[in-house]
Amino acid sequence: MTQSSRHFGLDWLRIAAFGLLILYHIAMVFAPWDWVVKSAHTYPGLVAPMAALTPWRLPLLFAVSGYASRKLFEKSPSVQGFVRSRCARLLIPWAFAMAVIVPPEMWVRVLEKGYPFGLLHFWINDYWRIGTFYGRSFPSVEHLWFVEYLWAYTMLLAAFLGWAGGAARLERGVEWLASGSRILWAPLGLLIAAKLALLFVVPEQQGLFTDWAGHALYVPVFLFGFALGGSRLLWPCIARHWRMAGLLALISGVFVIAFELTYQGDHVPPHLQMAVDRSARVVMAWSMIVMLLHIAETWWNRDHPWRATLGEAVFPFYIIHHPVIVVTAWFTLPLGLTPWTEFALLFAATATACMAFYLIGREINWLRPLIGLRARPRLRPAARPDSVGSPAH
Repeated sequence: MTQSSRHFGLDWLRIAAFGLLILYHIAMVFAPWDWVVKSAHTYPGLVAPMAALTPWRLPLLFAVSGYASRKLFEKSPSVQGFVRSRCARLLIPWAFAMAVIVPPEMWVRVLEKGYPFGLLHFWINDYWRIGTFYGRSFPSVEHLWFVEYLWAYTMLLAAFLGWAGGAARLERGVEWLASGSRILWAPLGLLIAAKLALLFVVPEQQGLFTDWAGHALYVPVFLFGFALGGSRLLWPCIARHWRMAGLLALISGVFVIAFELTYQGDHVPPHLQMAVDRSARVVMAWSMIVMLLHIAETWWNRDHPWRATLGEAVFPFYIIHHPVIVVTAWFTLPLGLTPWTEFALLFAATATACMAFYLIGREINWLRPLIGLRARPRLRPAARPDSVGSPAH
């Protein structure tokens, strides 16, 4: 596969995807579905637009992450170097967030069940337990499950690339996928078959060792993103079929929204309807990825003075946003504010915390790896004036 230059469109797509994720989590406070903290004001009108986002927002993140992984792999001296780099960039901020960022959210979760102590007491005495406490399971990774999955998929990818013939097999797979209209029907056939095979066999339960239905979708799109990062064959193929992908996304989206409006809350549909719903979600996820990749390639593939900063800020924003939403909602919703005031307050608090977390953290070199940023290279001390031109130098 050929090495390509930086794709600004994929940077913008990644920025937009994480921005949508943050807005989605704020909206969950007001949506009719169950979530961590709920407002007294719930709006059924949020069901349709949020249902239209749900099938593809996370698969898109894994596809873009796969593409970014390809670019990082190209810069690595070896597979082992790639593994070391990804472990440092993913596991260090994960560990920091588990120790410092997640505890306030878990504190709110036990407060809901009657926990009587403050945050400091909880963090020192109760957060580190293993098992069930006040109806909550500990430890809990909360929103950091995405980082866990991404690290695990990266390790599987590195093992595949390190295996003799792994890269060649991936290239042959790309060549096969880029032929005819296979980029549409082949992944859909594979993903739908995997989804239906697991649907009534394993629970749809989040967790690195329990979410087999999620892995069956996320791993293939992650690998597709990785392959896309080094292939010249797939982009023209995407350009040929993006309109059909858009049509499939529209049709499947109608089914997804209809099912969500019909079977709301804990109302479980019959097996046949559930199978159709899950198939429609898979169709929408894949077709939206294809269509959005074409949009990123055609209309967004240009630089801007803000792109580099926003792209760097995405991971720190992701790390901090979820606990901020939960804690802010917990302490402000009892005030009885109007719905728009509640939303504005949540949005302002989340945006302020995200920007402060990034802007402060990026300026402190020892903090940068903890919030998911590369450490700045140390500057070598300038040579003394009297040493310039001396025989020893």
